[in-house]
Amino acid sequence: MDRKFYVSMAPHIHSGDSIEKKMYGVLLALIPAFLVSLYVFGWGSLTVTAISVVSCLTFEYLIQKFILKVKPSITDGSAILTGVLLAFNLPSNLPFWIIIIGAFVAIGVAKMSFGGLGNNPFNPALVGRVFLLISFPVQMTTWPLPGEHSYIDATTGATPLGMLHGHFGQLPDLSSMMLGTIGGSLGEVGAIALIFGGLYLLFKRIITWQIPVSILATVFVFTLIMGLVSPDIYHIGLIKTACPVFPALTYALFHLLSGGLLLGAFFMATDYVTSPMNPRGQIIYGIGIGLITVLIRLFGSYPEGVSFAILIMNGVTPLINTYVKPKRFGEVKK
Repeated sequence: MDRKFYVSMAPHIHSGDSIEKKMYGVLLALIPAFLVSLYVFGWGSLTVTAISVVSCLTFEYLIQKFILKVKPSITDGSAILTGVLLAFNLPSNLPFWIIIIGAFVAIGVAKMSFGGLGNNPFNPALVGRVFLLISFPVQMTTWPLPGEHSYIDATTGATPLGMLHGHFGQLPDLSSMMLGTIGGSLGEVGAIALIFGGLYLLFKRIITWQIPVSILATVFVFTLIMGLVSPDIYHIGLIKTACPVFPALTYALFHLLSGGLLLGAFFMATDYVTSPMNPRGQIIYGIGIGLITVLIRLFGSYPEGVSFAILIMNGVTPLINTYVKPKRFGEVKK
């Protein structure tokens, strides 16, 4: 009777897959979007991604080796994935020292200070991104135009959401947003590449459908309703090739394809550690993210709200796990 049983932290989910297989599977799914960003932004995209990944790996190694005194786990792919996702949330002309600060916040503050992988309550890459957005708002909202391959001296302009939020300029058509010939962060361009990567994750069962579908469906439904109720207020006429019979549909599709919604829905909100454990909870979580995203986009001071929405719902995840539980084994139906 003196045997001790140690219970690890939730979630207690077992499968035949390893951490490495999951992490590198997500990285593989991000390759199409990375190739699109290379085509659109050139050396800037490669530079920002390389600095972010190397910085994340370095900080995780140093913290584990010299502060936590544990065996470094940088080969499991999680630090690489954090670096890539952080880079995908940054402009392609962001100064290298700001990227390094973001990587330190993502790894040192949002991940390792909570005990490392499996213990962090918030998505590390998004914590790094939001910290940089608040600390360096000018640099974080200066977006190179498509085709500007220079890392330092790129011509800049507004993103589609920024243009819509500021009520100026003719917005790009939906085909341009699908193919990636628009301005924005590395992970905002090339919607079709992000969709392809998301479908790969679903096909390989690296993620489940509940979170991305509930996020995208919520954003689509609410923006469609708002477009129908007040088309003039939301400047639907600025969008090229708006459907003459049903322009609100084009407006809803515009919101689905713009900003970091697809990246967040498929690659960031589905993080195993910071999302709910069961399907019902995941649907509630996804609806919350979609609703908060729409509220920030339409009524907030920022044109984009995906990062804030995911972090807010990361904080709500423990409550969802507490109150939305699967039935216990052996429970008798009443």
